[in-house]
This record gives sequence, structure tokens and C-alpha cells, in this order.
Amino acid sequence: MSRISRRSLLTTGAAAGVLAASGLGVSAGTPKAGGTLRAIVPGGKDSDTWDARTHDSLFMMAASHGAVFDCLTEIGADGGLRGELAESWTASADARVWTFDLRKGVQFHNGKAFEAEDVLETFALHIGYQSGSPAEPLLRDVAGIKAIGAHQVQFTLISPNADFPYLLSDYHLVIFPAGYIELAMQNGIGTGLYKVADFKPGKRLCAHRVKNHYKGARAGFFDELLLINETNPSARLNALLEGDVNVSGQICPVHASQISTHRGVSLQNLQGNQHYSFAVGGNLDGHQAEAVRRAVKCAMDRPEFVRRSLMGYGQIGMDTPIGPANPYFASSLTKPEYDPELAKSLLREVGVKHLSIGVSAQSKREFSATLENFTHQMAQVGLRVDTVDRQATASLHFVAGRVTEDWAMSAYLAPGGVWNRTGWRDNRVNKLLSVARSEMDAEKRRGLYGDLQSVVQKSGSLLVPAFANHLQAVADTIATPKTIGAQYALDNARFAERWWRA
Repeated sequence: MSRISRRSLLTTGAAAGVLAASGLGVSAGTPKAGGTLRAIVPGGKDSDTWDARTHDSLFMMAASHGAVFDCLTEIGADGGLRGELAESWTASADARVWTFDLRKGVQFHNGKAFEAEDVLETFALHIGYQSGSPAEPLLRDVAGIKAIGAHQVQFTLISPNADFPYLLSDYHLVIFPAGYIELAMQNGIGTGLYKVADFKPGKRLCAHRVKNHYKGARAGFFDELLLINETNPSARLNALLEGDVNVSGQICPVHASQISTHRGVSLQNLQGNQHYSFAVGGNLDGHQAEAVRRAVKCAMDRPEFVRRSLMGYGQIGMDTPIGPANPYFASSLTKPEYDPELAKSLLREVGVKHLSIGVSAQSKREFSATLENFTHQMAQVGLRVDTVDRQATASLHFVAGRVTEDWAMSAYLAPGGVWNRTGWRDNRVNKLLSVARSEMDAEKRRGLYGDLQSVVQKSGSLLVPAFANHLQAVADTIATPKTIGAQYALDNARFAERWWRA
């Protein structure tokens, strides 16, 4: 596991200088060009389109920002920030005005030249509550965007944000061609290394390597990409072991030992910020919600959860979404206490005997072991748990985590956050988030994020029982760099760009 380094962004002197990014370097031998990458991953739906505002699965992440489209920035395998369609960027001294220099000589798959207007029209899709975009909270502080010539754009923020360039790597923020956005959403017209040849929503993507791409020979080593959707974990495993595919994403922990003993395939077991979380509160009143949150946290035997749900492929969580790969992860936090007797007392005090968890049918299949373990542990303190597909007392999330602390916390706990399903609010948290986001000194930020994690652990709406390792499997016919990204599964969902044939 490599922690994410942001030193260059978080020193006052560097904030006003050029923060350029270069290279997609590989370090495990010379990549071999050619061949077909055949991968099987979960999450695709019959309703999928190339409208990135709707993307919420590994399948569409790997297909979109990992193959067909590009973002302004990207997170490298080592956790560092790199330019993609943005070549470099500068910030004002207070990190409130950010200017991005765009790459020249880039073309969309329909032949249109990439320019600043493409950025403006794309970001207009995500700004404002009415957009319905999951990226809207990330851009809520953007007061304005303007083009400064054909290959430069400037973002002005309401308040300083030292991490702003990281946010532009979000997989929802792929760049569409201005004037052709609707067509691009229908047909998949991007600037990525692979051009769509055939796309059947919820089933598969076939794409071909673009000739004379701006990334040259540094990335995109396969001639063809075949991405297959499969929600059944056993089917994904069998397809790999039988040689039908050469990469399988999201291996179930129960299958991991089987892969490690099978000739011709290898298991990638990577620590990152991927985690399970239960947001507790829902339709309970304030007093009940607080008591039930405390009870659920006290009732959770976290080491047992890691053993039974993850087969040991993970580590216990501290009830915050900031994970061990984040540089400001507060490893000194006290492990939440397992106290089933206190849990029983709290539940008796508020008269709660039943908890409903909102879970989709697909998640119920994917995370059956997790739900079974959670239900069993809650039953030990007299709390009956049912899963429903409607408004519930709690909700289950399985999230890859986020590369910055502010991003992780805001998504769960800020007003309007994409995963703040309980509508939880705390003025202390909002104030700490705002102050930490604006602070340019790294050590001061460390202290602020430490305080934030302590507050959220004690009084937040989240139960985060475990951080789950990324488990994925690769046939011996595929070679990878020495460092593999673990922000998202499959090398930050960019394996089609970064891996090659052995």
C-alpha cells in the first residue's frame, strides 16, 4: 500500500507555481504492444449510457474514464496527481483561482480538436443542484469558469481549496466534445486511448486502440479491449479459470484462496481505502438516531467482521471514511470499543428493536456475506435487521474511498453529499471541513483532519467496520507495472491503459 503524497500541493510556495504532471511510466519490463485484453467485471446495467453523470459501477468506470474518455487530471498508480487533458496548472497564492493549461494536438474520436470550450460545456453539465450530477458537490464552490484562449481555462472558487486539481480526476468529469455532447453520450465519443467499436449496455464493450493518440506509446498497449459485464462472482471466477478472459475484477474473498493455488493465474491483493459503511439514522427521530448509532457501533465485533466477511483480506475501520491510504489518516485513533451490554442498554432506553437497511437487489447478492454477518452481530444485542429496497433506518454502502480527506468526508457528511443518505449535519464538522480545505500548511492540515476524524468517530452517522482490500485476478498472459493503483479496483479502473500482454 502506498499512501498518497500531496506535498507539492500543500506548501505555500508551490501553490503559486506550476504543478505539472508527466509520464505514465511503467517499471516491470518493456511493455509489449498488441493483442486483446479480455476482462470480466461487475456493475453494468441495461440502462447504461455514456452519460458519465449516471456512472456508478466498475464496469462503466473502466469503460469510460479508463478507456474511451479522459479527464483533466488523473491519479497515478503511486497515488500522485498527473495531468491528462490538462498539461499543467497554477494556483493563486490563496488557492482560490486555478488556471489549467490544456494539451494541444488532441482529437476526439470524431475528429474534433480538443479545446477550452469542451471543458466549459462539459462542466456545465455538473454545476448546480438541478444538474443531478454526483460530481455537483465537488464543484459547489466553483464561482465561475472561463476560457483564456483556446487551450487554457480558469476556475475561480468561492473559498480556497488546496486539493482542487484532485477533484477534476473524478470519473464523472470526463470531457465531452462541445457541440456534440448528446451524440457523444449516445455513441461514446471521447479522447481516450480506445474508440468504441461495439457497446451493448449491461453486457459488453468492444473497443479498438486509437492510432496516433496523444499519449503515444506510453500507454494503451493492447490493440483491442473486450470488457464483459458479469454480476455473479462465481461466474467471473469460472471465466478466468477456464481461460475465457485474462482479467477478473472484484474477486470475492471466499474465492481468493482458490485463485492463489491455481496455475496460470495470480491474485492481486491490494490495500486501499475501499470500505463498507452503514449510514444509520434514516427515519428515526434525533434522540433515537443518536442512541441507535452508538448501539450499532458498540455491537460490532470488528475483528470478527474482517475474519468472516472478508476472510482476513482487510482491516478494521474506525467509523470514518478516511482510510489507511490517505496521508492524513489518523492511525492513533482509539479502536471503537466492542460493548454488547452497552448496546443492549441503549436500545432498551429508546425502545428500538428493529433496523431496516436499504439495499438494492444487486448489492444484496454481491454482499450477502456482509449482510449476514452484520445481521448476526446485531441479533446478539436484540436488534432485528431486515433488508428493504425503500426508505430505511440505515443504508449499506461499499465504496472505493476517495483520494483526499475532504473529498471522502464531504461525500458522506456534508449537506448534499452523495452518500449522506441520513441527512446528517454537524456544524463542527462543516467548520472543520471548510478550514482544513483552505489550509495550505501540511502539518496544520494533518491536525485539522485528525480533529475531524475524532469528531466523526464519536458522533457521526457512520459505522465503518472494515476497510476491504482490492482483490482481482490476472492470467499469466498479462503483465502489469510494479506499482498498481488501489484508489479504485483494477489499477484505479485504468488497467486497459496501463497493463500489457506478457
